[in-house]
Amino acid sequence: MKEFFANKFILAGIALSLLIAGVLSFYASSHPDGLEKVAETKGFLDTAKNPINSGSPLADYGVSGVESERLSVGASGIIGVLATLLVAGVVFRFLAKKSK
Repeated sequence: MKEFFANKFILAGIALSLLIAGVLSFYASSHPDGLEKVAETKGFLDTAKNPINSGSPLADYGVSGVESERLSVGASGIIGVLATLLVAGVVFRFLAKKSK
């Protein structure tokens, strides 16, 4: 019975994470983050180079090729949650096998 509730709790957490990343992330602050704000205040924002991941499919908190900003940001959040779950699952399985 404990395992049943643990599984429900985990699934509810995943569902909540997907909801937050997919829907609520669009409403996050549009103001620059701390590093960008300091660069803007100190006057060296324009001299910054493009980040190494600027050409990646998930650059700038969106999915490249998706026209709708709302869908782009939501899809990016969902992909990020799923990728994190995948990596965590692989690491967990590896550590579980190693401890046996």
